[in-house]
Amino acid sequence: MVVLAYLWLLAFVPLLLEKQDTEAQWHAKHGLVLFVTEFIGFIALLVISGVPGFGCLRVTLAQLAVLTLHAACIAKGLQGGQLMIPGLSEYASKF
Repeated sequence: MVVLAYLWLLAFVPLLLEKQDTEAQWHAKHGLVLFVTEFIGFIALLVISGVPGFGCLRVTLAQLAVLTLHAACIAKGLQGGQLMIPGLSEYASKF
């Protein structure tokens, strides 16, 4: 279930099915907060990319960074840990 928690909208699966597992709940909430943050960031990046000099390379690099972050979160979760992202992890813990 940890893997599903970091696959964007699939984070709802462990959130709804694993109500007794606090670890799966934490990862699901963290994955949803990460998804919302990335969505807002990509919209902002797409608006800015209309400005000359920003181009599609920066959007591609941002997507690569997001995929790397998701892979790191999944790897840490499969090892039984939690990858703490400053600002986001504290917000996800408030739910």
